[in-house]
Amino acid sequence: MAEGRARVKSQRPKRTLKSRFVGNDSPVTYTLIGIIAVMGVLQWLTRSAGMPVFDELFTYSPQYTDMQHHLPSGAIAFEPWRMLTSAFLHGSLMHFLMNALTLWIFGRALEPLLGSGRFLLLWIVSALGGSLAVALISPDTAVVGASGAVFGLFGAWFIVLRQQRQDMTPMFVLIGINVVMAFINPGISWEAHLGGLVIGALCGWLTLTDLGKARKRTAGIWLQILVGVLCVAIPPAVGALL
Repeated sequence: MAEGRARVKSQRPKRTLKSRFVGNDSPVTYTLIGIIAVMGVLQWLTRSAGMPVFDELFTYSPQYTDMQHHLPSGAIAFEPWRMLTSAFLHGSLMHFLMNALTLWIFGRALEPLLGSGRFLLLWIVSALGGSLAVALISPDTAVVGASGAVFGLFGAWFIVLRQQRQDMTPMFVLIGINVVMAFINPGISWEAHLGGLVIGALCGWLTLTDLGKARKRTAGIWLQILVGVLCVAIPPAVGALL
């Protein structure tokens, strides 16, 4: 009996120092946190030097996608990548820490469940959804921060809890607190939160619909890609009509 126990014990995978602190099942989560951290350091260094080039190149304002504004060179300002790159910038250390902590918590819960590729797609499309909401609701603002993408994780997790018929009260409370903070703090873009939440919930539903089938489908992946394309295409289309 003792030998049997020892044999079973020896077959368990050993936890390395890396797996304890980084995790083998959430590589995208930690990669995103790492990229955001590096961008934060670069922001701080360039701001301190009086040359905030990263803020100038990657901050999102709807004026860069409405096809109605021009660059100093005279060309039409169409830089849609800012809708995504702005999610990797932050306005302050506290802004970064809050978003990084939330990404760490929800990423470690969602990425193993959805898969790394689908989780990354959720993050990207949610970030674009947040920028789309800013473009449609508050076209005269400029935004930075991962809040839209983070709220996308909220939305996806909400769908997970609902599908598993778990108590969603804590989720409602968490979302409510963030909504109240966004409204009482004029420096927070509630529009990005709203857009990310709605798009994240949609992406979460599409993913779980795929994974819930007897055989994993990819229709949800293509539909999410389509949603991301629409998020980028709608601002210039609306701008052209105004």
